[in-house]
Amino acid sequence: MSATPRTAAIVSALTIAGSDSGGGAGIQADLKTFAAHRVHGLSALAALTAQHTRGVTAVHVPDVGFLRAQIDACFDDFEVRAVKLGMLATAEVIHAVADALEQHKPRWLVLDPVMVATSGARLLEPSALDALRTRLLPLASVVTPNLPEAELLIGAPIADRDAMRAALDGLFALGARAVLLKGGHLPGEGDVVDLFAVPGAPPREIAHPRLQVDAHGTGCTLASAVAANLCLGRSLEDASIAAADYVHLALRQGYKPGRGEVLVLDHFGAAPRG
Repeated sequence: MSATPRTAAIVSALTIAGSDSGGGAGIQADLKTFAAHRVHGLSALAALTAQHTRGVTAVHVPDVGFLRAQIDACFDDFEVRAVKLGMLATAEVIHAVADALEQHKPRWLVLDPVMVATSGARLLEPSALDALRTRLLPLASVVTPNLPEAELLIGAPIADRDAMRAALDGLFALGARAVLLKGGHLPGEGDVVDLFAVPGAPPREIAHPRLQVDAHGTGCTLASAVAANLCLGRSLEDASIAAADYVHLALRQGYKPGRGEVLVLDHFGAAPRG
């Protein structure tokens, strides 16, 4: 018996990010997340990393002309409903990506401002920070920084929950249209609380029990899960809540495929049912 291909109303999500040779973060995590949500995944490689569960050993940035060719090819053939941005290591890359997005105008743009790897390796050149602030942040439908990334963006420390709320205003002042600020770096034994906010409205707290694990790829996965849920028709707030739930479940069911102690998320164990 032959199967009938599913062709109606197929939408795609595009990740423009860095490749993780260890398979736990970056484009590899993004594509797993898209697949777990039954969204067709596209990719444009903005960086290549030699990486495993113990750290990043090398980074290579491809020619920006080839990066632009990848992006244009995806928009030429697919209905790209959402774009997720990850590791964009240089100002030249950021400007090339911004130029492409200004031309293609995707419905949704999720910006994960990747700057520092879990291992501590710097993944964004200092000269690129201003380009990220001025070119990409105002284009994004939502930006999803962790606290160290938000500190770099606004130029101020974030030491507690009150400072997190103040940081939202700092990000809005830079042109952010919505923010999903991740609270996992705050010390303490209580719940991890993320904040979703849009200008002029009180922030929505998204709380999950803190898991005492060292994990890899959580930021990439959160942003790509937001993009996937937007592809499925959820509102920005609902997509952010669903994405945080997905990451928490994938983290609870995570595993250690390498010799390091870093946990990799179980995307398909956390896949939405139904």
